[in-house]
Amino acid sequence: MDFTEIYKQSGNLASFSPGAHFILNVVENTLIVRRTDTLQITRTWTITAPSSTASILSNSKSIPPEGWISHAGWSCDSEYLLAASAKKGIVEVFKLRDENWNARIEAGVEGLLKAEWAPDGRHILCFSQWGLRVTIWSLVTGNATYIQFPIHPDRGYAFRSDSRYFILAERHRSKDAMGVYDTTDCYKLVRHFPVPTSNLSSLALSPTGNHIAIWEGVLEYKLHILSLAGDVQGTFSPKPNPGFGVRNAAWHPTGMFLAVAGWDDKLSSKIPAGATLWREPSNWLETTQGRGFLSYERLQGPQTISLQRTDPTKPNPKSGAVQLEWNKTGTLLLVRFENCPTVVHLYDFPASSDPFVPRLRCVFQHSKPVLHAQWNPVRKGSLALCTGSGSIYTWSDEWIGENGVEEDMAECIGVPANTKFETRSIKWAPDGKGLVLLDKEVFCCAFEVEDDAES
Repeated sequence: MDFTEIYKQSGNLASFSPGAHFILNVVENTLIVRRTDTLQITRTWTITAPSSTASILSNSKSIPPEGWISHAGWSCDSEYLLAASAKKGIVEVFKLRDENWNARIEAGVEGLLKAEWAPDGRHILCFSQWGLRVTIWSLVTGNATYIQFPIHPDRGYAFRSDSRYFILAERHRSKDAMGVYDTTDCYKLVRHFPVPTSNLSSLALSPTGNHIAIWEGVLEYKLHILSLAGDVQGTFSPKPNPGFGVRNAAWHPTGMFLAVAGWDDKLSSKIPAGATLWREPSNWLETTQGRGFLSYERLQGPQTISLQRTDPTKPNPKSGAVQLEWNKTGTLLLVRFENCPTVVHLYDFPASSDPFVPRLRCVFQHSKPVLHAQWNPVRKGSLALCTGSGSIYTWSDEWIGENGVEEDMAECIGVPANTKFETRSIKWAPDGKGLVLLDKEVFCCAFEVEDDAES
């Protein structure tokens, strides 16, 4: 991999454009756009004035760090960018090819919690504080649509894959409900129905857009499958001992089935003989001085990993599956369990024509807890992860060995920085050929070398 220089950033706000030709990043109150090929700055915009309501409510003339840009992102066609400051109660919208064009959204007394693009790239969703409402602003008409009482601003809504419908979990008169809205008709309400949960924790819309999975909070292990008409298609609750509630659920890319993981610690420390244990070499960063790469140690045969004991009597116990994510084709499932934070599990899943017998394929073990892991958005067998050290870690099942057959390859790659750099988060480019690596206040990019990718 080739690495760029290190640049400043704030709030972990750095990402590739949908076409991967540009990179945006935020430094305090400034939005910066760079070209991907040269990393030269193309555009900059600065947000200064808060909304009139925020000015009245604030006693301070200066905006502290929490008043910097808190949300930023590209429209789906890379034509527009938004930069929002939740503390200031504003969203600024800019046009990449017209530096003088600008639109501004000001939140009222309801405040602003977050802002993001709708899939069409011409509407912006603004979630207010205290779960009062979500406002959908149109850049085309300048009009707004208001929907009352969303339950969760982070995990309580979804767009259908064709972007036609917006599904929102709501709470009316202390009862959970679901709203379905037509995005092509100014987010007009199509259907509204109660749901069989008492404390809805989250939802997941199937890739086909026909079914919604909803589940209860941490105290009740119960998941329901509903149609978009509101009919209950099925309910899942493990028997006879359900334990704690559902923590994560992820639809298979085909929508054929759903992977569900709870807050419990039902995980074996034994790795069977058919699975591979990839172990990070000890002190490899010191040995390579952070400027090389080294293969993981590959251990075959039965192995064991250490598990942390969880005390359920303490608040916020570290237990359950913190991440549950399919690869692009649904042939691999990545799972990270919080009671073994240094480990990542990969499970093989058969094709639809083969017998349904999932199996543990491999386990990655590291010296430090894994902070972030993400599948390549284009390639079916390519994974990157980080642990807060001066490196990134990659795995691929597309390596061509000496005999011409595809093999698994797992590598530890040092980030060649002149100053201390700790990779705490990663983001793939949409074309799968590069990564943004984020530390607390800086970032850099890593790009695949074409010759290495073809080896």
